[in-house]
Amino acid sequence: MSKKQPEKAPAAAPAAASAPASALPRRLTAAAALTALEGLALAGLGVYMLFVGIAGDPDSPQQAETGGITLLVLAALPLIGARGLRLGRRWSRGPALITQLMALPVAYTLYSTGGAMIAAAVALAVAAVAVLVLLVNPTATEALGIGPGEQAR
Repeated sequence: MSKKQPEKAPAAAPAAASAPASALPRRLTAAAALTALEGLALAGLGVYMLFVGIAGDPDSPQQAETGGITLLVLAALPLIGARGLRLGRRWSRGPALITQLMALPVAYTLYSTGGAMIAAAVALAVAAVAVLVLLVNPTATEALGIGPGEQAR
């Protein structure tokens, strides 16, 4: 008797589950990076507001702390969307698009205040429009498994 056991064929991974990160188009990777950058900026601003509310001398400590917590919670949306985009998850396009659509009125408001905020407004608007263009690009939608041939699940 031979102790040699038959070789098992490797299990095939489902193709629609997710695309490997290396197979993602650069447009999708760039959209994920910009979305993550926006999320990190929101989280950083939230931490700063919390710090000022606790250790600083704001006009209203309660308002600063509430604003900081709100920004930290809001930062979760783009960060989750960016992670999903990076992993090629189909659902991640929604949170990323919502983040960009929310960023455009914020950029307009910053622009309206004038002064040094104009530069921040322009940077935010350019990033938001860039991510919107990258996410609606046919290459990105195809990589996420979204297209005219796909039916809603």
